[in-house]
Amino acid sequence: MKKIVLALMGAIASLSSCNHQDIQTVDADRFESMISLNKIQLLDARTAEEYAEGFIPNAVNIDVKKSDFKEKAESTFDKSKPIGIYCRSGKRSLVGANILVKSKFKVVNLRGGIMEWSAKGKTIKSNRE
Repeated sequence: MKKIVLALMGAIASLSSCNHQDIQTVDADRFESMISLNKIQLLDARTAEEYAEGFIPNAVNIDVKKSDFKEKAESTFDKSKPIGIYCRSGKRSLVGANILVKSKFKVVNLRGGIMEWSAKGKTIKSNRE
């Protein structure tokens, strides 16, 4: 029984590491630096309503919970340049990041999402401006 448990744990560990090899999670300062150096394309994975309330400038909004997320991302972004992805808190963006990695994108995930971004006093744009 112990051998089976160890084998399963090893299999799970190897699968999870494969899924995240092309996902880099960074804090708001590093994310901002990558944006300013034009090293990433920017994807907001929240709903359209959340996006309208405020977003990181130049972010493209594609709702990760919609069935066409993968198709829209593939038709919008260039696979030769990493995608910087964020959501409200960092959970949905990780879901999106895993989808994008399966489509052969390299991904940079904003840890803490736009909540961390806002807490650090970073620029947020609104459609209401």
